[in-house]
Amino acid sequence: MITALATYLGLFLAAFLAATIIPAQSEAVLVGLILAGDQSVLLLLLVATTGNVLGSVVNWLLGRFIERFRHRSWFPVSEDKLARAEAWYRRFGLWSLLLSWVPVIGDPLTVVAGVLRTPLPTFLLLVTIAKAGRYAVLSAITLGLM
Repeated sequence: MITALATYLGLFLAAFLAATIIPAQSEAVLVGLILAGDQSVLLLLLVATTGNVLGSVVNWLLGRFIERFRHRSWFPVSEDKLARAEAWYRRFGLWSLLLSWVPVIGDPLTVVAGVLRTPLPTFLLLVTIAKAGRYAVLSAITLGLM
């Protein structure tokens, strides 16, 4: 029981941190756990998705209050990345959040969504679809279903 809890907590933390600017490889953790075969794949997907979406909510909150924090050394997105993500977001709108899972551009997109005051329910829906979809495809590939 404790081992299973630690496993899920470790996956949650890896997924949460991976959605922020802190380097973490939630995909590697998820694949390793699926290959180990000791845990429910569906529960692993749920935990990874929840952690990753909540990490993106942190980015959204940073974006919401960016003017207070933008020039702080710890702020997770550089001015250049933020400008590129904002241009992308303005060009493609809300639907660009479906790319929130993509390395390098995904995190800045979630910050820009906060900057541009994307409603949280809309943000959560699109980011959850993107993140869950990525983990589902990765899991299917790992299990040999694709």
